[in-house]
Amino acid sequence: MSGPAHTGEPALHQSGVAARLNWLRAGVLGANDGIVSVAGLVVGVAGATTDRTVLWTAGVAGLVAGALSMAAGEYVSVSTQRDTQQALLATERRELEEMPEEELAELAGLYVRKGLSPGLAARVARELTEHDGLRAHADVELGIDPDEVVSPWQAAFASAAAFTLGALVPLLAVLLTPVAARVPACFAAVVLALALTGASSAHLGGAARPRAVARTIAGGAVAMAVTYGVGALVGTRV
Repeated sequence: MSGPAHTGEPALHQSGVAARLNWLRAGVLGANDGIVSVAGLVVGVAGATTDRTVLWTAGVAGLVAGALSMAAGEYVSVSTQRDTQQALLATERRELEEMPEEELAELAGLYVRKGLSPGLAARVARELTEHDGLRAHADVELGIDPDEVVSPWQAAFASAAAFTLGALVPLLAVLLTPVAARVPACFAAVVLALALTGASSAHLGGAARPRAVARTIAGGAVAMAVTYGVGALVGTRV
C-alpha cells in the first residue's frame, strides 16, 4: 500500500503547486494590465488638460471599467473550464460504475505508458482504484484534482483585485503630484511597477528576468508615449 500512495502523492502535490503558480501568474498579468491601461488613459488625458477633476473622473472610470471587464472575462473563461472539468469527472464517475474492469485495465495501461512494468502497473491500478478510483483516473487520465476544480467567482475577484492594484499606481501618481510633475511622476512610477511585474512574471515562468523586464517596460512606455501624444494633439484642437 505504501508504494501506490507514494506514487500518487507527488503528482497531486505538483498539480497543486502548478495551480498556485498559475494563479500567481494570472495575478501578475492582471496587475500589469491595470498599470498599462490606466497609465495610458491618465497620461493621455493629462496631455489634453490639467484639470484634476477630469483626470480623476477619467482615471477612476478606466479603473472601474477595466476591473469589471477583467472580472467578467475571467468569470466566463473559468466557468467554461469548470464546466468542462465537471463534465469530464461525471463521465469518468459513470464509466467507473458501469464498466469497472475496463476502467481498471485502462488505468493499468496508462501506468505502463508512464514506464511501469505491466505487473506493477496492474497492482498500482488496482490498489489506487480500491482507495479512490475517481481520483486515480482524474489524476492520470485527465490531469485534474477533483478537490481543486477551479472557482469562477474566485478567479473573477482575484482578477479584478489585481487589475485595481495595478491601476492605482499611475492614477495616484498623476493625482498626487503637481501639474508640472504629473507626467514624469506617472512615467517613473509606471516604469518601477512594470519592472516589478516583469521580474515577478519571469521568476514564476522560469524565464530570464532582464529580457522580461525590458519587454514589459518597453510596452508600457510606448503605450504612454502614444496616448500622451494623442491627448496633446486632441487637446490643442478642442
